[in-house]
Formats: sequence, C-alpha cells, structure tokens
Amino acid sequence: MGIVRSLFLAGSQSQWLKERAPRYSFVRRAVSRFMPGETVQEALDAALAMRNLSVGTIFTYLGENVTDASEADGVTKHYLGVIDRLRERGLETALSVKLTQLGLDLNKDLCYENLDRIITYAGGQRPVWIDMESSSYVDATLDLYRRARTSSPHVGVCLQAYLYRTASDLSSLMPLDPMIRLVKGAYNEPPERAFPRKQEVDENYFSLAARLLDRKTSSGGVRAAIATHDCKLIERLLAYATSHQLPKGSFEFEMLYGIQRTQQLRLAREGWKSVVLIAYGTQWFSWYMRRLAERPANAWFVARSLVSN
Repeated sequence: MGIVRSLFLAGSQSQWLKERAPRYSFVRRAVSRFMPGETVQEALDAALAMRNLSVGTIFTYLGENVTDASEADGVTKHYLGVIDRLRERGLETALSVKLTQLGLDLNKDLCYENLDRIITYAGGQRPVWIDMESSSYVDATLDLYRRARTSSPHVGVCLQAYLYRTASDLSSLMPLDPMIRLVKGAYNEPPERAFPRKQEVDENYFSLAARLLDRKTSSGGVRAAIATHDCKLIERLLAYATSHQLPKGSFEFEMLYGIQRTQQLRLAREGWKSVVLIAYGTQWFSWYMRRLAERPANAWFVARSLVSN
C-alpha cells in the first residue's frame, strides 16, 4: 500500500494529470463518490440532507496556491456569499479554508486580512477551520492561527498526526484553549519529517487524540475534532471516551462526504456528534488524489468506473 499511496501523492502534484484527467467521464464519476457536486447549490442540498439525518456539516471550497491577490480576494468573497446562503437556509454549517487559497504564498498579512474577513463575517455561531497543508506551511499556518485566535474563539486549526513535530505543536497551542481538528495527513512528506509506517501514524494519532480528550476533561477549554475514517481508531477512541465518562457532545467525529457513511450515521444515532466535510468546486483533482492516497482501497471505485465506461 505504501507504493500505491506514493503513486497517488505523486499524481496529485502532476500538472499534466491535473489538466487532463478531469476531461474523462469515468474520472468524474469516480470523484462524485466523495463530493456531491462542483456547485454551492449541490453542497447546500447535501448539507440539508445531512441535517435531516442529525449529521452536521462543514463546507470547503476546493483550490490552493493562488498566484494573484485578486484571486485570493475572489475566494474570500465567495466564502462571504456562502455564509449568506447558509444563513438563508438556517444551516449551522462551518467553513474550512486553505490559507494558500487566501494568498499565503503572496503575502502573509494579505492572507490574514482575508482570513479575518471570513471569521468576522461568520460571527460567533459559525466556526471557521484553518486547514493544514504540506509541512512547509505549518509554521506560517500556526502563526496565523494564533493571531486569529486572539480575536475569536470560534476559529480552529488542523494538525497532522503523521508529522513528528505535531506533539510539540499541540503542546504549544494548549494554552490558547484551541479548536483542534486532528487528521492523519495526506501530503507527500520526506521521512525526516513524517512517520513512514501506518502503524506509527496510528499510534501517534491515538496518543494525540487522548491528550486532546484528557485536556477537554480537565479544563473544558479545548474543542476537539477527531477526523479519521479509520474504524479501528474510532472504536479505540469511543472506548476511551466511554471509560473516561466524556459527554457525547464534548467533541466531534469528522469524516468526508461519501466515506464511511454507515459509520457517520451510526455515530449520530448513538448520540455522538457526527460531522461531514463537504467539498465542492472545480479544482478537485489534487484533493481527490490525496483522498485516494489516504485510503488506496478507494481506487477500486476508479477501476470499476473505468470498466463500466
């Protein structure tokens, strides 16, 4: 599986594939498993359906590494418009943003201005998550998160369990009483920065998640999102939460639209907070390849689509 994962990650960085693969109908059919569509309206329809199943939602508008300040401004205005549409429908859907889509590669202050516009417009009832990108962006991302956290308690940041540094990063953030989304990680990282073996990543994930939940128990200040599709990890953490008598609403499980749907609904039925991240937009290829890299078994869906084409 390590070779397959590496191939998908390499593919996610290929400009040639990014330009050509979306032209094929079988690729578009395969990616539809992981996103309801490319438009905001399709994302809204999916969010309404999830609400009827007692499952929460987060929206993310796909894209990254913008090269022009006007493009970053356009993304920011897009999110402001999405907030208006969510309010019109009475949806409490949160947002998840990528800082390179808001101009981080251009200017850090420009990026923060765009981020702050979104957080301010979202208000106190709609969380804004800052997604984590490759390891070269971690320091800048955490700097901007700390800056944003001083003005709003409703902003969170993603941490990646496959990076060696994450345990230290988590310790540095704890005094802020942060919102933390913990993921495994889906970028092609060198071995000197990331655990090379799945078992090591899994154990580090459990250790970090337990720290988040322990902190939640002791201080009530940290808000934790357990973002994984790994059923074994989920069961371990459910057992941990139960044994430590954690209230079911004190943290949330987050998964991607279309992945482990049975698990998403089961958690909601049992009273746990279950949340689905809904991605949309036309810039989906790199994101999709990283989703396949996270769980190479999903490639069977691509193969079946090819056969049926």
